[in-house]
Amino acid sequence: MPHVSVLLKPASSACNMNCKYCFYKDEANCRETAFCGMMSLSDAEEIIKSAAEYASGSCTFLFQGGEPTLTGLDFYKGFAEIEKKYAKKGLIFHHSIQTNGLLIDDDWAKFFKKNNYLVGLSLDGPAQINDLNRVDVSGKGTFNRVIKAADALDRQGAAYNVLSVVTGKNARSAEKIYNFLKKQGFRYLQFIPCLEPFSSERGESAYSLSPKDYAEFLVKIFNLWLSDLLKGNYISIRHIDNQLSVMLGRPPEMCSAFGCCNIQYVIEADKSVYPCDFYVLDGYKIGEIGKNTFEEMRNSETAVKFIKDSQNVPDECKACPFYCVCRNGCRRDRSSENGIIGKNYYCDSYKYYYAKCNAGFIKALSFLNQNKL
Repeated sequence: MPHVSVLLKPASSACNMNCKYCFYKDEANCRETAFCGMMSLSDAEEIIKSAAEYASGSCTFLFQGGEPTLTGLDFYKGFAEIEKKYAKKGLIFHHSIQTNGLLIDDDWAKFFKKNNYLVGLSLDGPAQINDLNRVDVSGKGTFNRVIKAADALDRQGAAYNVLSVVTGKNARSAEKIYNFLKKQGFRYLQFIPCLEPFSSERGESAYSLSPKDYAEFLVKIFNLWLSDLLKGNYISIRHIDNQLSVMLGRPPEMCSAFGCCNIQYVIEADKSVYPCDFYVLDGYKIGEIGKNTFEEMRNSETAVKFIKDSQNVPDECKACPFYCVCRNGCRRDRSSENGIIGKNYYCDSYKYYYAKCNAGFIKALSFLNQNKL
């Protein structure tokens, strides 16, 4: 039996924001049932029981949305009590939650601290950048409310990182974003490229990110990070941390850095299960809690095909000197023709990035080794 990682959608696609680039709103609208309701604690108990029976060593529950805090704090308190019921010798539960922060106050922050949650807080940068795309259901900017959430997390000592979505516009403000986040005291950062809607061609959206802009963004962020590192100011940036791990021969933590997909067990509020957060679609359903065990879902025809399809390595990748660290990135960013998954849309971005920053990576690895970081 393995470690099990389960991604829960307790509020389904419901959200108190209306971000212009929201990938999950697009996914939900591509399903027969866009909103699956709010997860009940009785359904949560079924999930916990099933996961605990399958897991060995540790079990991680990741809460995402939509906006997962819309279920209310009592749902999470109840979830914690149910876990105690199914805790067994040698099994440890871990938790993380990705939130827009609008509902986060000191009560939430105290709970996160007490229960050792790792919080992901979504913020794209300073107000003029964040509020371009991250607006509430009334169309108002959310920057000030997210900063209040960060303040509450700081007051209560809760662990959190900041997740920023990279669009075409904010990619051209890399230095402004990095310096703002650093000035705010954020030391754990994630930058993820925006996703296009399933119905759109690449580059059609107002927020689209071009390979050229993404390449320049990656290089600028790396150089800013490296400059701080060499001054003794280490800031964790998730994709850079993973790239360094791969260069050292260690396993990466990001699924996009493995070269092929795994099964994430994404569970919607109605207990339906999918292999990946980017494919919570009817055609990718691998089972349902209460009807299928985790083992059955992992070995289902849909799950096996999902993994197998992702294992294709294009000829261009096989000949690329950077494939060992790039590994063709996330499946959702790869081209697909006649059912064959091809190379990553950002292939040229990564080639440019690794070529430009190769010497910098060597400096970083040397510095980290010398300083035992």
